Amino acid sequence: MTTVVTPPALEILVREPDGFSLWNGPPFTNDQPSVKLERAPCKSAGFSEDGSKLMVMKSESVISIYDCSSYKEIRSFEVPNVLAAILSPCGTYLQTFQKSTTPQEKNVVLWIIETGDSVYQLFQKNMTKTTWPSIRFSSDEAVACRLATNQIHFFDAGDLSRGIINRLRIPGVAALELSKTTGSHVAAFVPESKGVPASVQIFACAKDLQSQPLARRSFFRCSSVQLSWNNGSTGLLVVVQSDVDKTNQSYYGESKLNYLTTDGTHEGLVPLRKEGPVHDVQWSYSGSEFAVVYGFMPAKATVFDKKCNPLLELGTGPYNTIRWNPKGKFLCLAGFGNLPGDMAFWDYLEKKQLGATKAEWSVTSEWSPDGRYFMTATTAPRLQVDNGIKIFHPNGSLYYKKMFDKLYQADWKPESPDRFGEIAELVKSVGSMKIEESKPQGQAKKSSQAAAKPTTAIPPAQKPAAYRPPHAKSAAAVQAQLFGGSPSEQMSKNALKNKKKRDKQREKKAAEDASAANDA
Repeated sequence: MTTVVTPPALEILVREPDGFSLWNGPPFTNDQPSVKLERAPCKSAGFSEDGSKLMVMKSESVISIYDCSSYKEIRSFEVPNVLAAILSPCGTYLQTFQKSTTPQEKNVVLWIIETGDSVYQLFQKNMTKTTWPSIRFSSDEAVACRLATNQIHFFDAGDLSRGIINRLRIPGVAALELSKTTGSHVAAFVPESKGVPASVQIFACAKDLQSQPLARRSFFRCSSVQLSWNNGSTGLLVVVQSDVDKTNQSYYGESKLNYLTTDGTHEGLVPLRKEGPVHDVQWSYSGSEFAVVYGFMPAKATVFDKKCNPLLELGTGPYNTIRWNPKGKFLCLAGFGNLPGDMAFWDYLEKKQLGATKAEWSVTSEWSPDGRYFMTATTAPRLQVDNGIKIFHPNGSLYYKKMFDKLYQADWKPESPDRFGEIAELVKSVGSMKIEESKPQGQAKKSSQAAAKPTTAIPPAQKPAAYRPPHAKSAAAVQAQLFGGSPSEQMSKNALKNKKKRDKQREKKAAEDASAANDA
């Protein structure tokens, strides 16, 4: 007899100025979410990567840990002057960073949540994106390491009280990234120094295999990198960013996308088909494909396989963000930040676009763990007005919307996608749903009969172009290349109109001069 495993319920963490609360996720009863955990005051909150623990920083010195199966407090830590705290991926450890005045004061502490004991301490002068968390864990907590001066220190993940068990020397190393499941490899970034180009190297985490890097790639004109491992720990994507664009095509420097494999079969550039920056890149959950948004606006989006062969072109548009559904079926292309918030939803398996909509002023965006809903949030302090949450279906239709006076955080509770069933039933529901166009706020919904009728999108009327003097034509062409658009038609009309004006003025002046000469 086959045992039917009930998938876990979706949950949403919402944090406002007066504290955090937990909602039961969609589908909602009566189109409104119910509260699973009542609002409680806090400064910050966050789940462990596997969703088993919830960390709540209640004040500058009190951190509480909750078991997510019952949401009962299982441990409380008194940590004076704490500035930051984070849970390990499986919720085994709590890592805290405190204010420190002297190097003798060890201000980074690793705590065992089960016992509440301190298992390791060290001193760290400051906290940056590359140095926090100080001790990094792989997703399965099989490997633990930290970045040190010219070295990477490895720990016994099962017993960190043993301290450092291995030191990997890499002169000039400035950043590292542990591979995900499994935690078998580590990528190290060494910036440029004294004419020596920057490089990214891949090493095995096992001490016996660290004599030589498994893969290496050097870069000229490299200021920083973004490192992204796939699930399976076989491939590494490296976005190389330079502060200066020597072609003078962008104020924001230039960026290139490189791909390295742990078996050394591929070390080189990903063949992108449009010039311009790399806006975003993300692996699929299977680790067999990755999607890239790149190029000057309107940006281009392409899905590649593990051999960098293009599999699917997702078109062009005002996009700088890509989010891959955890089940690998749906993709969302979006333009957030300084872009107007356009979103396009694609069915990757069927190779077709499902719908398009807008989510203006979105700060965060993510798929639900089961892959059935896409949530965007406008949060403070990035934006102080129009804070709110929007949840969409995979075809772009709006499922739920709620506005807040001020919203600091909105996150799905993490769950493994393997705990949810396949999306066979979702495919049927998507087929029955109508792809709705985005509507301005306050516009009444159409009746069900009208909604059932097919509609044709009417392109917006083009606004007349602003006058540009003749010497600005080249600047307009560059602007069109950077930001998208083809002003050639409007420019030709304006130029023709101005030319006629000038011709009439010349004829009038010539007639006046001829009349004056005859009178003389």
